[in-house]
Amino acid sequence: MKVFYSRVSTQDQNESRQMNNLEGFDYVFTDKCSGSIPLWERPKGSQIKKLIDDEKLTQVEVHSIDRLGRDTLSVLNVWKELTEKGIRIVCRNPNFQNLNEEGKTDVFSELMISILSTMSDFERKMIRERQREGIEKSKIEGKYRGRQVGTKESIEKFLSKPKTKMIIKDLENGYTTQEISFRCRCSFSTIDKVKRTYETSL
Repeated sequence: MKVFYSRVSTQDQNESRQMNNLEGFDYVFTDKCSGSIPLWERPKGSQIKKLIDDEKLTQVEVHSIDRLGRDTLSVLNVWKELTEKGIRIVCRNPNFQNLNEEGKTDVFSELMISILSTMSDFERKMIRERQREGIEKSKIEGKYRGRQVGTKESIEKFLSKPKTKMIIKDLENGYTTQEISFRCRCSFSTIDKVKRTYETSL
């Protein structure tokens, strides 16, 4: 089963530039939502996920690769997940794919993904560097205090944090620790803490 997928950010945006040559597709899906929403949590993206879970999907085609995620890391996770399931991804702009029509790995696309992976690593390092610089600057200005000695964060407050919620959701969806670490940009120890704290609260 072949699916064409497109996304625009708002209801007012016109998706027509993405919607050319749609003959031969079993489904044509369009989401009108922010790219910050993970693919499988979008209205139409969740329908694609159901086709995957039902083992009915063989190919996903998109106008551009950024339709699959909000950033490089998100795109890589979707790319890896579909490739491991033998589902072909075809991107029109630029023109590349994970698997050819015979189901074999596309060499050019492997190079593209390698470049994207390098960019993703660079992005993570830059984010950590900006965070470090921000903390150092705050320390110099006397604004950074960190948590006061002797204080303890409540379980409720810890579990209500946005990142904690993301980790819990990924744990419930069966993602591995390594996958969650990439998706949520956190350490294995953080994931383990979330898991232990969440299980304790049940």
